[in-house]
Order: sequence, then structure tokens, then C-alpha cells
Amino acid sequence: MGQQDFIAVDWGTTNRRAYRIRAGAVIDSVQDALGVTAVPAGGFEQEVARLREALGDAPMLLAGMVGSNRGWMDAGYVPTPATLEQLSAAMVAPMEGVRIIPGVRHVAEGRGDVMRGEEVQLLGAISAGLAPPDALLCQPGTHCKWAWMRDGAIARFVTAMTGEMFALLRKHALIGQEMTGEVMPGDAFAEGVRDGARGDLLASLFGVRPASLLGLRAQADAAAYVSGLLIGADCAAHAGKGIVHLLADPALGALYACAIEQLGGRAERIDSHAAFIAGATRLWENLT
Repeated sequence: MGQQDFIAVDWGTTNRRAYRIRAGAVIDSVQDALGVTAVPAGGFEQEVARLREALGDAPMLLAGMVGSNRGWMDAGYVPTPATLEQLSAAMVAPMEGVRIIPGVRHVAEGRGDVMRGEEVQLLGAISAGLAPPDALLCQPGTHCKWAWMRDGAIARFVTAMTGEMFALLRKHALIGQEMTGEVMPGDAFAEGVRDGARGDLLASLFGVRPASLLGLRAQADAAAYVSGLLIGADCAAHAGKGIVHLLADPALGALYACAIEQLGGRAERIDSHAAFIAGATRLWENLT
């Protein structure tokens, strides 16, 4: 079973990426905007058939929100510390030839946290040697994940609503009308990182408006400054002074790397695509 081709699908809320994998290498792929919220009730079996039409008839491993209570079937969560072996053992099968990978949950000091899909990248990065077995990994995004790995397992993690907060502020907050400029790791972003690390995030956010009114900062720099505030607060809370292994696209990775290094840490980039393929391949091999 483990030697044959299989199809790994990273099936999120709004997007879907599917890869046909042979001996650990991608030989074909498709990507679209058909996330789980776009699939009608009872429509997942049809979507599996369509993916097989595109990528060939092969068994499938599905990761991400497809295994949530808003997806095809709730695959549950394995507790921390979580390993690839535990994920493999807890997979569910909504139909023949299809397995859904569970998520991971962490509870500490009365606060719970969950992830779906990120666990494949995190554990895949370790299994592929892209990061050491004891490391801090960060996956920036709408909901940024900070994961502390111990002995190759996900020991604990924290989710920060960094990207979602930036989008909400830009669209709905009073300061949103100031946030029209480009976000890039320049002086305004660095100023935001410094201010975000001070611990008075809410006051600093309000300060965006008077900074514009009083001519203290160019309006074109407001979006970059706010991004720096949020990412700076996020990194100050979790990154520390050591090495952070980043799984991110180039643009977002550059922002987080800038913030981490400004605050005294060191950022090392990881190919998130390679990490996902490695994690999916190991999960597939575990089924044999």
C-alpha cells in the first residue's frame, strides 16, 4: 500500500490543494478555491471523484478543515504531545479509499487550542530534517501558529489571530481608513514592531488615527505600522531570543523574520510545501 501513488489534499476553509505523490515526490497537482465552505451538503464524495478525474484513481489522505465539524466528517483531535504515528492511528474513513487526518488539541492553564492541517506541515518539517526535533516553529497567517516541538512531537502550541485582526482593523475599525498603503518590512513596519513589543497594543492602535491627524506619520505608512504592531506583539509574546523556524510564503515570512530579528531572535525559513509533502508521505507510509 505504501509504495503506490496516493493523493494528499490540504483542504482548508476557502482553498484546496491536491497533490499526487509517488515515492515522496509530487508528480501532479491541482489548486482551486473550493474550500469546505464552498462544498454543498452531501457534495464531498462528488468532489473526491472530480479530484481523481484530474489526478488519477488513487487513495486519498485529506488534511485540514475537511475534518472539522464544518467539513465532511469530524475527525476529532489527538492531544499533545502529538506525533505522526498518533495521527495515523486516529484517521477516519468517510468512504472507501479516503482517510481524513485528525487535528491536534492542546489544553494548558485552563485555555484550549486546536489546529487542523498545520500539524502535517509541522511534523513533516521535523521528519524531513528541515528543523531539529526540539525547536520552535511558526506558521504565520490568518491564525498564526507557534508550536514548540520536543523529541519530534508537537509538545504545545499557541494560536494568535494576527492576520485576522489586521483584516478586521483594515475593514471595520476607525483606523481602517488610514490603512491604505502597502505593507512591507521598512521603517514604518519596524517602528510598529518596536511599539507592539511595549505591551500597550490597544493604545498604540488608537494612536494610528491621531498620528495621521497631527502629521506625525504619513498615512501611506499606516498599514505597515499596524502590521508591525500586531506582528511585533505576537513575536514579543512567543518568539523569545532563540531560533524560530518559519513556515510561510515569502512576503509574510519576510515580515515575521524582520520582527523576530529586530526583537533579538533569529529566523530560519522552511519550505512549507516541502514540509506538507514530507508529512503526508510519512502518514501514508504509516498505513502500511
